[in-house]
Amino acid sequence: MKDSPRIVVLGAGSVGCFIGGAWLAAGCKVAFVGRERVRQEISDHGLGLSDQDGWHIRLAPDLIDFATKPAALKKADIILLTVKSTGTQAAAKEIARHARPGVSVISFQNGISNAETLKQLLPRFHIIQGMVPYNVVRTGSGRWHRATWGDLTAAETDTSRALAARIGDRPGKLLLAKDMVAVAWGKLLLNLNNAINALSGLTILEELHQRDYRRVMAAAMVETMELLKIAGIEPVATGPIPPRLLPHAIGAPDFIFRNFLLRVQKIDPHARSSMSDDLADGRETEVDYLNGEVVKLARSLGKEAPVNQHIVDLVKQAEMGINRIWTASELRAHILEGHKGARGFGY
Repeated sequence: MKDSPRIVVLGAGSVGCFIGGAWLAAGCKVAFVGRERVRQEISDHGLGLSDQDGWHIRLAPDLIDFATKPAALKKADIILLTVKSTGTQAAAKEIARHARPGVSVISFQNGISNAETLKQLLPRFHIIQGMVPYNVVRTGSGRWHRATWGDLTAAETDTSRALAARIGDRPGKLLLAKDMVAVAWGKLLLNLNNAINALSGLTILEELHQRDYRRVMAAAMVETMELLKIAGIEPVATGPIPPRLLPHAIGAPDFIFRNFLLRVQKIDPHARSSMSDDLADGRETEVDYLNGEVVKLARSLGKEAPVNQHIVDLVKQAEMGINRIWTASELRAHILEGHKGARGFGY
């Protein structure tokens, strides 16, 4: 611990508490910056962590250094940025104001563009792109549960190599990659379900049990893969199935899907997408950084992305309280049958 760099998690919500807590349990020096309600919950109950493989731990309150003011960044050697993509610019301002120039900032955020945005806003800092493959559920009483499969990944640098070695094969293990753009697009393919889950009003498992929701997701994936092929980007698998096979697996008949993919993925029955939580709490969602990234890529190529564009539009309406819940058949009819440009995906 003596020579361990001091890690500060900025934006300690569900993902930040889980990663930071897992790294603290692995022997790293970790402090947290987040909201008062999270600080109070951990102060009352400690920090409890668990995953779908049966691992669980409870860290006592006196082991948790949790601040609510970004001035705590002054002591950071490494910053883990886990704020929503909509808060990247505001977080960058706090980092520039309080942190020491030259420290590493690992962006464990959704989407494709956050790391590049941080590089532009924080030219005096070392920006490392990271990827979180799993969903984390806040279950109350200071406990956060990793509800889906996968391991953290970050761009390979001296800092990330040292972190990966320190954490080892423990929960919160860190994989390294040379091409994080390909990794980020591989993750985004799976994250295309976030909006569909939010529009369903169901848990992820309940939603995925209905094939018409999966058909919309498969169509969004096919559209994205076609654009990535034109752009010369080969997405990296962040789950057990290669990206080129994902739409076929997702859109498969119920019997095949439930007995193959769901058994491998081990989705917690209580898990919901973070976008679902955002809509329920009246917050702005990250849809522009997920399905919106596909629309942005299409425009840069002189193309269109009608499936993902219609999903973005529906989430924007839901943010305003309009048509917030769609049944599986309604969503498929609206997106895949109701719009000429979205037809022809075979789902």
